[in-house]
Amino acid sequence: MKSFVFPGQGSQFTGMAKDLYENHATVRNLFEHANELLGFRITDVMFSDTDEELRATRVTQPAVFLHSVAAFIVNTVEKPQMVAGHSLGEFSALVACGALAFEDALLLVRARAEAMQKACELQPGTMAAVLGMADESVDEICRSITDDIVVAANFNCNGQVVISGTVSGVDAAIPLLKEAGAKRAIKIPVGGAFHSPLMQPAADALGKAIQQTDFHQPTCPIYQNVCAMPQTDPEIIRENLLKQLTSPVRWTQTVNQMVADGATEFYEFGPGDVLKNLIRKINPEVTVG
Repeated sequence: MKSFVFPGQGSQFTGMAKDLYENHATVRNLFEHANELLGFRITDVMFSDTDEELRATRVTQPAVFLHSVAAFIVNTVEKPQMVAGHSLGEFSALVACGALAFEDALLLVRARAEAMQKACELQPGTMAAVLGMADESVDEICRSITDDIVVAANFNCNGQVVISGTVSGVDAAIPLLKEAGAKRAIKIPVGGAFHSPLMQPAADALGKAIQQTDFHQPTCPIYQNVCAMPQTDPEIIRENLLKQLTSPVRWTQTVNQMVADGATEFYEFGPGDVLKNLIRKINPEVTVG
């Protein structure tokens, strides 16, 4: 079975999707429509020679979403049998399976990005990559820190987990993780504590927008970050999308479940090839394209 996957924030680069814009009228029209919906020319930022403005969350998230949807439109001739997205990528996946209209998804992505940016300003936080340690061990150490906030936020592949929380919470966890056998535990340059309880203000702000958006029956199952299980019920999909902001991205578990349910081929649509590399590490036997 063919599975389509979509990357999240961090995959952006200067000049992203410029070739798709220049060579495909459908993409050009889509992007110009997006410029109107967003109220600014995001294409100018995406195609520029500097990445400073592109790194801003309010720009990065819509940019990655747009690139992913454009790549999906241009490169697919058949419908997926399963879809999944990493964090932000879940919105692209929802468009690919028909659960969200493009316009609705873009406006939700904008609202999500703005809400997350405000949450970061309200409560500073950070994240750290932990390498060479079992998922359960990382989770256990984070849970052992009870006087601060730090959680396992991204289960990216076997031996690669990202933790998230307050600066002091992450600082407290790093030496404990190293003592317990982690090969590396190092902070990563992000604007806040994504997929942690510190994102609750963002979830509160996004909740109303999600409730006011129409969700449709998907054409195939979407494997959502929160549960790593296939979903087809629009109301459950809606609930899980909101929970995602404060819950871990279970990418390792998602890919394993998709394979268990019959996935043999994975195709990534969007900037970069981060997910391709993670999937190869999770299961070297599947085809990745």
